[in-house]
Amino acid sequence: MIDAALLSAVNQANASRRAIATVTALDDGSTRLVEPGDVVTDPLGGEIENRFRSGKSGIVSDNDQQHFIRVYIPPPLLVIIGAVHISQTLAPMAKACNFDVTVIDPRTAFATEERFRGINLKADWPEESLKEMPLDAYTALAALTHDPKIDDFPLMAALDADCFYVGALGSRKTHEKRCDRLRVQGKTQAQLDRIDAPIGLDIGAANPAEIAVAVLARIIECLRKSRMALEAAA
Repeated sequence: MIDAALLSAVNQANASRRAIATVTALDDGSTRLVEPGDVVTDPLGGEIENRFRSGKSGIVSDNDQQHFIRVYIPPPLLVIIGAVHISQTLAPMAKACNFDVTVIDPRTAFATEERFRGINLKADWPEESLKEMPLDAYTALAALTHDPKIDDFPLMAALDADCFYVGALGSRKTHEKRCDRLRVQGKTQAQLDRIDAPIGLDIGAANPAEIAVAVLARIIECLRKSRMALEAAA
């Protein structure tokens, strides 16, 4: 059983959206905490790192000793940039699928409680909002405003944070111009290739609600398929 000090550390990590793991030696029950920054020096570092990414706990062997690695990772977070019509459908759908959801838009005419009841809403510029809630590898970001002044900063932040999904609304021509801007800001081609644009699965969506379905489906696909691949490799 995890002792009080370890449990407190786990709870603090969960509250701050930090991944953490406990490694228990099955022969004597001794347990240690491991955070992502510790994996480089930990004897089970490679295994723990894979399990941080997959979210899958399990038993591993090391020099004829068995250890149980229990990983605690944050729930998936969807950050939606733009309080637009698509977002009005996307946000509650994602919440129903057990995502934490935040909508960010500095345009107070759009970012209203009436339009986003029950959703964490930040009527501020992404540059300010993301200071309070840094992005991480357990986050999906969907940029939906069509406005570079609003979308570009969070897209760059999502790429730098290695978010598991980064998507942006707009045509291929719009996306080419977007990539040109982000290259000027120092983003590499490998990073730009990670942006899902035009956003969402290609289902022939014809209205905001259908686009929201396509976006959420693509996000879930990225979340589940990447974890399945890592679990298979573990």
